[in-house]
Parts: sequence; C-alpha cells; structure tokens
Amino acid sequence: MRVLVVDNDIVHARTMGEGLGRLGYQCVVAGSGAEGARKIEQDTFDIVVTDLMMNDIGGLEILARAKKASPETDVIVVTGHGTVPSAVAAMQQGAYTYLQKPLDLGHLRAAVEKASEGLRLRRQNVELNRRLDEKFGFEGVVGSSPQMLSLIERLKRIAPTDATVLIQGETGTGKELVAQAIHQNSPRKSRPFVALNCAALSENILESELFGHVRGAFTDASSDRIGKFEYANGGTLFLDEVGDMPLATQIKLLRVLESGEITRVGSNTPVRVNVRILSATNRNLEEAIAAGGFRSDLYHRLKVVTIAIPTLKERAADIPLLIDHFVKQFSRRHGKTIKGMALPARLKLVAFDWPGNVRQLRNVIESMVVVDCDEMLDVDDLPLEIEPVVAPLTPLPAADMQGGLAALVGRPLEEVERLFIGETLKLTGGNREQAAELLGIGERTLYRKIKEFQLS
Repeated sequence: MRVLVVDNDIVHARTMGEGLGRLGYQCVVAGSGAEGARKIEQDTFDIVVTDLMMNDIGGLEILARAKKASPETDVIVVTGHGTVPSAVAAMQQGAYTYLQKPLDLGHLRAAVEKASEGLRLRRQNVELNRRLDEKFGFEGVVGSSPQMLSLIERLKRIAPTDATVLIQGETGTGKELVAQAIHQNSPRKSRPFVALNCAALSENILESELFGHVRGAFTDASSDRIGKFEYANGGTLFLDEVGDMPLATQIKLLRVLESGEITRVGSNTPVRVNVRILSATNRNLEEAIAAGGFRSDLYHRLKVVTIAIPTLKERAADIPLLIDHFVKQFSRRHGKTIKGMALPARLKLVAFDWPGNVRQLRNVIESMVVVDCDEMLDVDDLPLEIEPVVAPLTPLPAADMQGGLAALVGRPLEEVERLFIGETLKLTGGNREQAAELLGIGERTLYRKIKEFQLS
C-alpha cells in the first residue's frame, strides 16, 4: 500500500510518514498542498492523508484531485477543532474519514489500516469476478469460428436483460456453460446461479427440488425444506433437459412463471420469488408438443429468446483452439508439465467426428494429459475411442474419379494450390510451421503463397 501524506507542517508530515512506515506502508511526504497535488499527478497512491487547512491548495482540493486521478483511492482528512464542519463536508465529497488534531499516531495507524483492509477486500472481489468471467463469462465460451462469434455476440445482447432463454443443442455442446455465461454477465451475477437436471429425478422428487416441501408432506419429509426457486431468489435458475419434465410439473412451472409465486409441496401458503429462468434441451420441443409430451404454452414462455449451440463438427475450425485451451486447463489441474501436442495427434483430433461434442473432446484431452509421461502429447497418449484417421495418400482408383479430386480437374493450377494451402492451414489451426511440413514446402515459400493468395 502506497500512502501520500500532505501537510504544511513538514515535521508533522514526516512524523506521520515515519509512523506509518514502521507498519510496512510505503510513504511519500509532501510539505504543501501544491507539492501534494503534483505528486498525485505524477504517481499513484492507495491512501492519501491530508491536512484540511493549508496555505496554498487546501485539503478539499487534494481530495478532489486524488479521487479524479484514482476513484478507489481512500482519502483521510486531518482537521483542527474549529473546522469540523469542513471535515463533514469533506466526507460528503468522498473522504474515507477524518481525524482531529492534535493527532494521535495510534488513531492514524488504525484509520489507515482499516482503509487498506477495505481496499484489499475490494481488489480481491475484482480479482474474483475476473476469474469468474474467465471461467463462466464470454471468455469461457471458447471459439473463433463465425458460428461462435455470432453466438457470443448474441449472448452479449441477451445477458443484461431479464428475459427467459431456451438453450438448444446436442448433448455435450456446452449448454450449462452458456447459461453460466449469461448469468455471470447479468445484473444478477452477485446472486446465486442454481442448476437442476430435470431428467435425473422422478416427478415427486423433482417438484420437491423445485418448490421445496413442508414437514410431513410425504414419507421422509421430517422437516421443512426450501426448493431451488427459493434458494435462487434474486438470481438465476437453470433447468437442464427441461424437455424431460413431467406434464404435471410443467403445469406448476407455468403457474410460477405467470404469477412469480411458488407453493411448497404440502403447503397452501404462496411464497413470492424473483428468479430468472434459463432452460436447455437436446430434444425438439415442437415435435414433443405435437406428440403431446410438452405443453405449448410453457414452451412459448420459456423461449422468449432462443439460443442454438452448434455441434463441434459444425464448428470444426475451433478444435485447435479448444485443444490448446483444455491442455492448459488440465496441465494446471493435474500438476503436469505439457510442452505441446505433436502434429500427428493434433491431426487425428481435428479429423475425428466428435459425436459427444466439446464434452468428449474435453475428456479426451484430460485423459491424454493424465497418461502422458514425456511432456509432449502424441498419438501414444490418445484413448482407444479415437480411431486412426491419417493414412498415406494413394492414387484414387478410376472408379472413384466421379468426385473428390475429380472436381478439381480442369481448374487453374493456381486455384487448386490456393484451395489446398487454405484447407491445410485450417487443419493445423493456422500453424504455418505445421502446414509447411504437411505440404512439403519451406516456411518462406508458404509465407509468400499466403501473401500471394491473400489467405488469413
């Protein structure tokens, strides 16, 4: 913590600075208001201790300049008995506190210590929020493909609102991660985010989990218990696999969405709740409605806004980025040193179909990090579920010349060359060294071709 002490009485200022310096504070002393103002312009301070009445620039001006330079800086005003009203005015303008003369060094140390502790807590909260943003914010939705950039832009518009959102996507595409990103970037971010999988529970247990119950409502209900709605009050409730919710529970959920009130199982007393609903499903709810398995009115209440998450196969350009992201994540988690991934292993991962989407890729990378023993992930670290996909090139039989390479026959050689270089760069995630190796050309030649063909 850096502290600036400003006082016309330079001896008094140095005494305060030395007293705080013994506690470990880095103190700078100014013998006038003008000198203090210059130091505020030239440097950054966590805490400013200033006399209120000075000959040139007074303490209120020092306060204003310190707050303008750094709004989080705490300013402690020192005042004589006759200027207490001015000290109160300083408090109204943003001073942390004021101390009266003759100044007690113990009181000064206590005030500075309390101010510094408050600053530490605020900075810890900022750091915590930054880490949450990295994990659950838009930075956590990894991808640079056009599909993902469009998705993130849509999330940025949706998050600040209170609209209900239906998230659609196959299993493993990251529906809960998207829900967490919406919550973490909404005005409700300081309140709970509560997730519930509707497919994992029977009808009776699901209703108890959602709405809570009172003692004696059913067998084993030995005490009152709040449900997820009450627990998430003020925050966000994420209903995963909402398409598997029983019809009877759907009716009760619809009533909550319309009235903003829940009733615990076994009770007649309504409880007011303020919860934003995010839901997700891998089912086609319109088909479920047609089959009588899902209520049309609930569907339209849940899908005020719809988000469709692409499969990993549809955004295959993001696979190299996701590989690097997960390698860093799991090498830290498991305390392993991983220098990188060899090209053959990377090519196998890029060419795989990924029926389990991002979740499957994530599990494969974690497995590779765990079993690796030479700090370089390679084909020998791949799990058995990844089939070999890279094979030596062989001439196409005449019977196969109806498509594939035949489609390139007759085109200008320059166009064919541009296509192959572009596709190879996609395959390597933009790694030019690896692309040059695959193409069998030098890196300088590849750089020249990229510039010539205007490839990104």
